[in-house]
Amino acid sequence: MSLSSSTFAFPTLLLAGALLALPGCNQKEIAALQQQNADLTKSRDQLQAEKMALLQAKNQNEAALGADLLARQNRVNQLNQTLGTTEQDLAGKNARVAELQRILDEKDAATNALRKKVADALLGFNSQDLQVNVKNGKVYVSLSEQLLFKSGSTKVDPAGQDALIKLANALTGNKDVNILVEGHTDNVPIKGVVNGAKDNWDLSVLRATEITRLLTAAGIDPTQITPSGRGQYLPVAANDTPQDKALNRRTDIILTPKLDELFSILNTN
Repeated sequence: MSLSSSTFAFPTLLLAGALLALPGCNQKEIAALQQQNADLTKSRDQLQAEKMALLQAKNQNEAALGADLLARQNRVNQLNQTLGTTEQDLAGKNARVAELQRILDEKDAATNALRKKVADALLGFNSQDLQVNVKNGKVYVSLSEQLLFKSGSTKVDPAGQDALIKLANALTGNKDVNILVEGHTDNVPIKGVVNGAKDNWDLSVLRATEITRLLTAAGIDPTQITPSGRGQYLPVAANDTPQDKALNRRTDIILTPKLDELFSILNTN
């Protein structure tokens, strides 16, 4: 409500005019008129005070609302900035994952190509004596004791030597493959010392070492190959029948494509 002092000045003028026009008014009537004038003046002052209070409240509310809107806008700006940074980080991580997946796909393709090359080189051998499989991203060439060794011996038979030479020819020059020669036995203990072996662990290691010598002599880089012996402790079948025991007496030649490029990416911050 908009009120001005002129609004309340008009009744006062009327009162003064009435007093001039009525010289015969008594003191009681004059006092009543003066009281009315005072009441109107007080009412005007009260309305003026209310008006000022309302204006002040309005200004305060507008200021508070402006500050709240500014704070909200600042928060929106911060969230937008954070979201932009997060999206950039996510894009970078997605690119890194895509690169890792590309390398893994290439390694899988290389592993399958290696398996095929090795299998083709060893086609002429009995599948019961020699198997080529892919497991956990590695190529396993599993050769039976029957193909490689006489019972208890650590010297490779001619048929076994032929298989190892063909395998070496397929691998020679391939620097991107690590080779692990892993000897295995059944659980029948060795009696005494046999060809320098005191137990099955000794026998598996000596056989792996002999196979390693033959592979390196046939052209495999010695820095790529490692002999090891697992003895009886990693069987592929239960040792409760002669057939199962024969399965456990084997040598696994494990071919692992090098993952230097993959590890390099993983180690990059």
